[in-house]
Amino acid sequence: MSTKTTNEFGGEFGGVTLLGKAHSLSALFIVLLRATIGGMILFAGLGKVSEWPFDAAGYLANIGSASPVSGIYAAMASNAALMEIVNVVVPVTQVLIGVALIAGAFVRLAALGGAVQMMLFYLGGWSGEALALFESTLIYAVVFLTVAAFGAGRVLGLDAYIEQIEVGGQALVEKFPKLRYVLG
Repeated sequence: MSTKTTNEFGGEFGGVTLLGKAHSLSALFIVLLRATIGGMILFAGLGKVSEWPFDAAGYLANIGSASPVSGIYAAMASNAALMEIVNVVVPVTQVLIGVALIAGAFVRLAALGGAVQMMLFYLGGWSGEALALFESTLIYAVVFLTVAAFGAGRVLGLDAYIEQIEVGGQALVEKFPKLRYVLG
């Protein structure tokens, strides 16, 4: 395996230019990160499906008062029709996000979905204590966003192939450039 540095990345943020060179092993680690976080959320979803019927109402109704979303979550828990939707959407999206990340397909869309779920869980678990600021669900959200930012589906993933599907003589992402926001 080559350890030659060939990958460059960077950008400008708030007038500050950030440039870096990734080690060739970085590609391997981004694939491992994508598969690991994908497996984590896949098995979370499969756990909910295997214990069907899944019911989020107990979690939503018992959010601590320090959480900034306690009132919203309690209102959601008391709405039976909404809970029917939530009880299906949470496990199904977790399974779909996990499969997409492991396969490397629609990685940015899947990773964004995972980050949103983790932030919703993070806000629900917020205890108001400063030491709880870096709770694991926040770290998971950052990992999902990292996978999206690095375009991890292009490295040993289906996104590299999906982007090149020919549509009218052009690669899919050339014909529809906005797809770059969900693929990668």
